[in-house]
Amino acid sequence: MPLDVSKPGELEAVFQRITQEWGQLDIMVHSIAWAPKDDLQGGLLDCTAEGFGRAIDISCHSFIRMAKLAAPLMKDGGTMLAMSYHGAQRVVPNYNVMGPVKAALEAACRYLAYELGPRGIRVHPVSPGPLKTRAASGLKDFDLLLNEAMEKAPVGELVDIMDVGFACAYLATPYARRITGGTVYVDGGVHIMA
Repeated sequence: MPLDVSKPGELEAVFQRITQEWGQLDIMVHSIAWAPKDDLQGGLLDCTAEGFGRAIDISCHSFIRMAKLAAPLMKDGGTMLAMSYHGAQRVVPNYNVMGPVKAALEAACRYLAYELGPRGIRVHPVSPGPLKTRAASGLKDFDLLLNEAMEKAPVGELVDIMDVGFACAYLATPYARRITGGTVYVDGGVHIMA
């Protein structure tokens, strides 16, 4: 179904259909991030309050709203995944407003892991290395991020979308049943490098 989390009712419509068609849910993946281009490409000091607020709402609070709708459908427990980035933990030049926004997303995951753990629901912020996506194309000098990641990665390769998918699939299995709340890096080890 089409989904724009900034449009009232669309998120609820998606979960209403899930309820009607399946009646329950095992896994939820949130891979949504957005900021106004001027706020994204300018420094944090120049970010407008409106732009920051929209970035937080779309990139972070939408995960909380999704979790609230998904949790009742996870009748036998479940797994919630949210896509983050290393810029939530360390300064990444040109990541700008998205750094604090992704930091908020990772904190939200920790708090939701605490709240939902007694219901058998695990929550994971997943932090891939830089991936060539449509969203990434909005970042200034994104090619420099890719090149730096390639140079720093102990495994000597960039990650791809399948690497992220494999990690998420693992986190949704009983093999990861005692893992929750902590950021899982899928970046070839880039985050351990200075």
